[in-house]
Amino acid sequence: MRIILLLNFVLLSLGNFAQGGFYDVSTIQDIKIYFSESNWDQLLDELYIEDEQNRLVGAVVINGETFENVGVRYKGFSSYSSNRNKNPFNLKLDHLVDQSYQGYSKIKLSNVIQDPSFMREVFSYELAQKYMPTSKANFANVYVNDTLIGLYSNVESVNKDFLADNFTNKAGAFFKCNPEDLDLNGENANLSQTLGTDITQYENLYVHKSDNVEDWTNLYQLINQLNNSPSDLESILNVDRSLWMHAFNYSVINFDSYVGYAQNYYIYQESNGQFNPILWDLNMSFASFRFSDASNHWDGFSIAEAKVMDPLLHYNSVSVYPRPFMRNLFGNDTYRRMYMAHIRTIIEENFSNQNYVARLDYLQSLIDVAVQNDTNKFYSYADFITNKNGTVSDLIDYPGLTELMDARTTYLTNYSGFLGAPTLANNAYAPISPSVGELIWITADIQDADQATIAYRFSEHDIFSTSTMYDDGAHQDGLANDGTYGASVNNVSNVLDYYFYAENDSAGRFLPERAAYEFFTIHSKVNIQDLTINELMAVNNYTATNEDEKFEDWIELYNTTNYTINTKGLYLSDDSLNPLKWALPTTYVNSNDYLMFWADEDTLESELHANFKLNGLGENLILSYADGSIVDSLSFGVQQELISYGRYPNGTGEFIEMLPTHNAENTSLDSPLLTSELFIYPIPADDVFNIKTNLSSPYYIEIITLDGKKVLQNTITDDGLLTINSSSISQGAYIIRLESQDEIFTQKLIITH
Repeated sequence: MRIILLLNFVLLSLGNFAQGGFYDVSTIQDIKIYFSESNWDQLLDELYIEDEQNRLVGAVVINGETFENVGVRYKGFSSYSSNRNKNPFNLKLDHLVDQSYQGYSKIKLSNVIQDPSFMREVFSYELAQKYMPTSKANFANVYVNDTLIGLYSNVESVNKDFLADNFTNKAGAFFKCNPEDLDLNGENANLSQTLGTDITQYENLYVHKSDNVEDWTNLYQLINQLNNSPSDLESILNVDRSLWMHAFNYSVINFDSYVGYAQNYYIYQESNGQFNPILWDLNMSFASFRFSDASNHWDGFSIAEAKVMDPLLHYNSVSVYPRPFMRNLFGNDTYRRMYMAHIRTIIEENFSNQNYVARLDYLQSLIDVAVQNDTNKFYSYADFITNKNGTVSDLIDYPGLTELMDARTTYLTNYSGFLGAPTLANNAYAPISPSVGELIWITADIQDADQATIAYRFSEHDIFSTSTMYDDGAHQDGLANDGTYGASVNNVSNVLDYYFYAENDSAGRFLPERAAYEFFTIHSKVNIQDLTINELMAVNNYTATNEDEKFEDWIELYNTTNYTINTKGLYLSDDSLNPLKWALPTTYVNSNDYLMFWADEDTLESELHANFKLNGLGENLILSYADGSIVDSLSFGVQQELISYGRYPNGTGEFIEMLPTHNAENTSLDSPLLTSELFIYPIPADDVFNIKTNLSSPYYIEIITLDGKKVLQNTITDDGLLTINSSSISQGAYIIRLESQDEIFTQKLIITH
């Protein structure tokens, strides 16, 4: 019975890990590192000093799952010391082998220095996730060679996987804004232009994380625009996201950031051209860092000063070290009110209502035993208990989290721009079920506003545009001056994202409050064949492969319109009796672009894998909505390998057999079509090539050299696809001659080995 109970406990524990995910805050992860070298700590110290990003190879066991050939190194700046038993780790699971844990290949483990409460980093990331794309974080017990090193913060790496999860692509200009050598009395990665117009002068201030050398030019364009034309930033900077970052930093006094030494953040350029800041390294939030604010408190500030830190000090006073990323934004009256509106949202949603206290109580209880077991922690267990509410004194004083934030909440709620904001409610639109191309009227009830705007976009790729809203009785807003504001938007897509902003001479407010990270959405159905089934391959043995390099059936959709299409609500099926067989993942298809799916029943691989396979003997394929409205459909017959079935002309024509054009335009007129009597694939040929003919057998085939010598001749009695072994034929140019009872056809062939 004991063995059974123990087994059940183990299975339940593993199930909890799997269910909650690697960054589930409610579960302490278990990470064990194994080295064959007994002097592993010395070796890691030496690699850290070399600073060449080299790693010591070991094995890592994460929640019971083993990974060999993992690259391990120490990380951090002030958090690392060769004299410490508990240093931060950087684990690269795919260092030598392509492997990951729950999709994560790099693991960042912070040693919780500068934080007696143990909660600053995890709680800060959890808080920030409500308002902007931010790393996930939780706690982990970390062992080396089965010896507990201690309780760590486990923070999601900001890398290309993070970009793919949080942005429309991962190929844009990407920089970590940390200088090679931090200058405590300098500017660092502050986006100022004081180094001039030579972009190479900035290369030691920003770490280039992407692949294109032109990314430096894009970064300099941002710097130039920010410093010289701050009134025209929207095309190159996500201003709202930037205001959210500053609002977060000033709300919780996270000054080991752009504020203090202008470091510890990333910046990424989306496909729409806008750079987006990304928070990083939050272990010294809640005023654990008080060395500088680059303004009045350039030489440091006290806990008492942190409680009443002016969130607009870089506007109301001086910037001792240039901070154009704040100062030039705050100089715009509307941006400044938007910034204060974001601070209000953070404070009201988390601190004024005291919700954060209950959350801190939960986190403290969750890690209590793990903190007690951590013999390498930098502060005592008593300090851990105390620092949730009260100050802990060490080399510096660490304010209690509630001690700081209760006082800061009182200060901010009485700050100019916090009070007196408009009120917004009752979002509505008409018609209720708009069609693509139809005018949509959108209204909201707004009080105490001097002006109101609606911001809107037609896909996540787009930058939000804005239109003025009116309370004049002429914009489907009811009576003039009745507090209902209206505006129209021409619905040029099947999806419309929007939010509201209103302000008066003292304050502003958004609806929804977390805009533009959150917004309202109107979905419209696409018209028939706006999104077409453009091409399919039901017997794929030689053409495109999936991410596992397997040949699988595939289906290609094509957007025939001049707008981006959102796939939400669409289903794809090969069964007319079950048209809702597979719900398409919600994604976007650009105008005149393609969307590929693998029809392989492997839905665990990724969201682009359908839960059915295509039948090479022929079947139906249906693209529809849940209410039965058909967007596109087709029936196809027997399919052959190497041959696809697609629309010609591309996107609009009838279906024919053709040369496969996976994720590309279907065969053009100046290419050989499979409807011709003789088609050879591939050309040039290697050891094998294929002949397809639409003629009925029997027929006679010859391969002839250019000087007339026959190297192969055969009589064919079977219809369909013929595979020829050309490995014994010398490379060069040949003529293929096909003779039927009534006609003779010839075509040139090139053979290469």
